[in-house]
Amino acid sequence: MKLIVQVRLLPTPEQATSLVATLHACNEAANWCSRVAFDKEVKRNFALRHHTYAEIKAQWNLGAQAAQHVIKKTCDAYTTLKAKLKAGNLGRPSSKRYRRATETPIGFRPDGAQPYDDRMLSWQIPQRRLSIWTVAGRTKDVAFTASPEQLTTLAQHRKGESDLVRRDGMWFLLATCEVPEAPLNTDPVDFLGVDLGIVNIATTSDGEITAGRQLNRIRVRERKLRTKLQKKNTPSAKRRLKKRRRKEARRAKDINHKIAKHVVAEAERTGRGIALEDLTGIRERVRLAKPQRATHSSWSFAQLGQFIAYKARRAGVPVVHVDPAYTSRTCAECGHIDKANRVSQAWFACRSCGFVDHADRNSSRNIRARAWELWRRGATTTAPAPPSERTHRGGAGRKHDITPSDACCASPTP
Repeated sequence: MKLIVQVRLLPTPEQATSLVATLHACNEAANWCSRVAFDKEVKRNFALRHHTYAEIKAQWNLGAQAAQHVIKKTCDAYTTLKAKLKAGNLGRPSSKRYRRATETPIGFRPDGAQPYDDRMLSWQIPQRRLSIWTVAGRTKDVAFTASPEQLTTLAQHRKGESDLVRRDGMWFLLATCEVPEAPLNTDPVDFLGVDLGIVNIATTSDGEITAGRQLNRIRVRERKLRTKLQKKNTPSAKRRLKKRRRKEARRAKDINHKIAKHVVAEAERTGRGIALEDLTGIRERVRLAKPQRATHSSWSFAQLGQFIAYKARRAGVPVVHVDPAYTSRTCAECGHIDKANRVSQAWFACRSCGFVDHADRNSSRNIRARAWELWRRGATTTAPAPPSERTHRGGAGRKHDITPSDACCASPTP
C-alpha cells in the first residue's frame, strides 16, 4: 500500500530562494496551462501537451520533466474537479459555487506543491542530504531531517514521486513509499464496534470511551479567540492569527491518529475485525440550529475513519461499515427500538427489557452485531486502499502521511 513519508527540508537562504522561484515558476506555468486547457477544452495529458509543452519550457525556463509534471498536474486538477461535480460536492448546476467552479479556469497558488520524480530529485539518505532540480539549476547538498523510522522506510520502500511543499515558511518533501501490507485476517473471531460522536469522540464495544469534553472546551476557546482577533484586525492580531493557523487541525489529526492506532492494535491483538458506521453525507442529512453547526462540523470523523482504514489494511485487520440507522435507539440486549430508549445523551434505558447502559457503548454493541451479521452473510472488508489521487486546485494534495509524530512502524505512534 502507498503511504507518504513527510520529511522537513533545511535549506540555506540561497537554496530557499531557488526553491521559491521554482514553485512560483511552475505554478505560473500551471495557471497558463489551465487557461489553455479551459479555452480549448483539452484536458487530457497527451493532447494538452501538444498545445503547451514547448511554450512552458521556453517561457518559464522549465526542464523537460518539470514541464511534463506541470501539464499532468493541470490535467489531474480538472479530473478531480469533474469527479467532484459528478458526486455533487459543489452543489447543483444552478448554484453559485457550481458556476464559479465551471465557468473559470482552475487556479494554482504561487506556493502550490510541485511533483518531482527520480530524474529531478536524488536522495542521499544516510547523509540526510538530497539534490533537487530548480529553475536556477541543480541544487545539491540540501539538508533534511527525519526520524530513524522514517529514514528506514525511505531507504527500503520509497517508490514513485515526491511533492515539494512550502507551508508556513517551512519546506517539506512528501515522499511516496510502497509499504507491504500484512495478510488479511479472513476469519476474525468477532468485531470491535466503534461508535463516533461529538461528546465522546470514539466509544468501543469493549466499553472504552475517548471523551471529548475537554477538547470541545478547547475548541470553543480557540474559536472565540480567533473571532476576537479577526474583529480586532490589527497587524499584531493578524500575526497571531497566522501563527495559530491550522493549530486546531493539527491537534485533531494527532488525536485521530492516536485513536486509530489504539483501535487497530486492540483488534489485531484479539483477532477481531473493526466495525464502523457509514457516515457518508451525514452533514447533509442532519439539520441543526445555527449555534450547533460549528460544533457538529468541527471534528473530522471522515479523517478518523480513513486513519483506521489504512492502519487496519497495514495490519491485515478487516473493516466493515454498517448502516448507522437507529443504532442509538436499539437495545443491544433485546433489540427493541424506541426513541424513548435514549434517556439522555449519556444514558440508554430499554423500555422493553429494562436494560441500562452507557448510550454510546450500547450503540457500539449494535454496530458490532450488525458488522458480525454482515460478515457471516459473506460481506468483505470495506477498508479502501489509501487514496493515491492528488488534488491540485491550489497545489498537490496529500495521501496518508507518516510524519515525525507518526513513525513508520507496523503500528505508527502519533
